[in-house]
Amino acid sequence: MYFKVSKSVFYNALSTVSRAISSFSPLPAFSGIKIEAKLDHLVLTGSDSDISIQTTIHSDNEETLQINDTGSIVIEAKYILEIVRKIDSDELELEILDGTQTKISGKTAEFKINGMNSMDYPMIDFIRPANNFTINSDILKEIISQTSFATSTSETRPALTGVNFFCEGHTMRCVGTDSYRLAKKVVEIEKELTFNITIPSRNLNEVSKTLEADEEITVAISDKKAQFILKNTVIQTRLIDGVFPDISRLIPLAFDYELEIDTAEILGAIDRASFIKSDGVSVIKLSLDEKACILSSRSQEVGSSTENLSNAVFKGEHLDISFNGRYVFEALKAIRQGKIRFSFCGEMKPFVIQPIEDDSILQLVLPVRTYA
Repeated sequence: MYFKVSKSVFYNALSTVSRAISSFSPLPAFSGIKIEAKLDHLVLTGSDSDISIQTTIHSDNEETLQINDTGSIVIEAKYILEIVRKIDSDELELEILDGTQTKISGKTAEFKINGMNSMDYPMIDFIRPANNFTINSDILKEIISQTSFATSTSETRPALTGVNFFCEGHTMRCVGTDSYRLAKKVVEIEKELTFNITIPSRNLNEVSKTLEADEEITVAISDKKAQFILKNTVIQTRLIDGVFPDISRLIPLAFDYELEIDTAEILGAIDRASFIKSDGVSVIKLSLDEKACILSSRSQEVGSSTENLSNAVFKGEHLDISFNGRYVFEALKAIRQGKIRFSFCGEMKPFVIQPIEDDSILQLVLPVRTYA
């Protein structure tokens, strides 16, 4: 194998596929990037078996890529990234010298590094599933940012560590929950499809990092995997086995109390009060009536905080409700819109947070019991 390639193009491709590589991989080969030189393109692959990323560099012109000899090699990701990043040259040459020893050179610098035989790299099936639809990258990033933060980090209930994508007809509902809070985003897709899959939130966050603004993404799904297909890159993730909970029973349909407030105002108030914690948790209390809306926090060890939400508008009888400050803060950060509405059913019942002008987003939080 011997090829010349633009340093910037090669480094960007290496950086993309390296996102799939884990430092705790059970297989030595998965600590490396597989580089395959075909007749007119390079294929780079990175994987940890849970998520796999493959990107292609085409020889559109000789300044980008010139392949003199085909072949393949696997090189430790951290070494090749460091070498390529530090070589002071616009063009690099990569050549297999003997067995797996690989020479990487540019201008006056030359490195010889021991690679691994590509035959030892596990076979990864990148065949595209038949079920697929297209979605704008900005919408996909929005889905991920507005749902994945609410998923569980505990493996005791694996289904809750991912975002559930449920589609019937043209409507796709995306939900993340850890059983104490829930985040839902609903979008319309052009194709009429039926599926119900759960994708690990960690893998979705890697997808989000790879997306560029305002580009069309093809999402292809089967009962075993999901693919996110960008221009020259395919990101493939396994699906989570197990039944995702039926969320329709969790979301209240009618409410007795409503609080309308600017997102920035309540975000700031929660942020100011959140340093007061008990057992590492910041419990925020809202005391609400039509005359005044008070946000407070209190801890025997630290002290107390009280703030009047002067621009808030509340409808209903007097209500006292407490919640985990971090959960509501993260929900509000995900919404990122001006005016929001809190809808309550009672002091110990789940409450809903939604933008006033966008009902495609819903955040639900369970209150906590406090003792005076």
